[in-house]
Amino acid sequence: MSEVFILGGAQTDFGRNWTRDDKSLFDLFATSVNSGLENCQLDAKEVEVGHVGNFVAELFTGQGMLGGFFGHVHPDFAGMPASRHEGACASGSLAMLAAMRDIESGHYDLACVAGVELMRNVSGDIAANNLGAACWVGREATQVKYVWPAMFSDLAQEYERRYGLKHDHLSEIARINFSNAKRNPNAQTRSWTFAENSFSQDERDNPVVEGWMRRHDCSQITDGAAVVFLASAKKAKEYADRRGIALDSLPRILGWGHTTAPMLQQTKIESSRNQDYVFPWTRKAITDAYRRAGIAGPEALDAIELHDCFTITEYMAIEHFGITAPGEAWKAVEEGTIAFDGQLPINPSGGLIGQGHPVGATGIRMVLDAWRQTTGNAGDMQVAGAKKVGTYNVGGSATTNVSFVVGVA
Repeated sequence: MSEVFILGGAQTDFGRNWTRDDKSLFDLFATSVNSGLENCQLDAKEVEVGHVGNFVAELFTGQGMLGGFFGHVHPDFAGMPASRHEGACASGSLAMLAAMRDIESGHYDLACVAGVELMRNVSGDIAANNLGAACWVGREATQVKYVWPAMFSDLAQEYERRYGLKHDHLSEIARINFSNAKRNPNAQTRSWTFAENSFSQDERDNPVVEGWMRRHDCSQITDGAAVVFLASAKKAKEYADRRGIALDSLPRILGWGHTTAPMLQQTKIESSRNQDYVFPWTRKAITDAYRRAGIAGPEALDAIELHDCFTITEYMAIEHFGITAPGEAWKAVEEGTIAFDGQLPINPSGGLIGQGHPVGATGIRMVLDAWRQTTGNAGDMQVAGAKKVGTYNVGGSATTNVSFVVGVA
């Protein structure tokens, strides 16, 4: 694959409620793009193409046609080609892939990839219903109040059936991610406090939402935006020379993987009955990223930012990354492998549970955090010596799967 460099970017404060501050979806978008330009010391006129990741702006705000926002962020964006991409919670990663293709094809040398979601302008019940659009509406989860906690509770139940599952291991994943979020100045939960029983099965401090999923097994309803700038080797060299930095210090997208499984969760689970992995298409997306990056597996990574929309999602991903054998993710939890100071830290940013989950921005935020780690710009979240970071972003019930490996030479 042609080299695609990451010049940097920006994200908004995921703890901010933009509606309460009388700010709009456009304000959220514009703030992230302008901050990204400033952070990277780029001029708007240098950007040749724009891509936007967003899932359900129409349902939350009534607004579509988000590519048209660019021309209002800066007059030099007017006329620039822009596209919007949707793949539920993996929308941002699909925007990343599209921008990469633009650069790899030689059509453009510098792309702005922005993800945005404004979701705290409605009640929690309405937000949950809106997000249910990522399942097969009318065909699954028809008798439940909260679609996604119920769907991922079903996944936990399948794990329990196949291998056995303890809530203690899920609770420890939540505890780690909330703890990591306290180091993140943009995390939604950075100032949250927890009771002694917050990560137990206590009905007051950690009540059941649906089935296996309790309050602190779930990620957050979040307003947020993130942006990264992707560049060709030619543009990256020009940029590095201008900034007086070494080209090799700029991270590249070393590998990527992308699969789309059948939408119905039950179809996915039934098709994997006699296979090693519950979600083989998830496994393929991750191993495709490994292969394209020229690495054998997770032992080549220094950290991972992955999609913990629920604790069971991270539990599943531990195995699908190959950190443990199928059915043995609990070992990585008990042995401290995934802790911030562990052998392979997962979600040093706090992940979706701790940092927040503005759906269309999440995949881009993961890549931005990978950029931060591999350039030594992660602050209190920094994993010492990080040179290669993996990401995994999910849309739906592991319907859309996208994985990246980001690294420096």
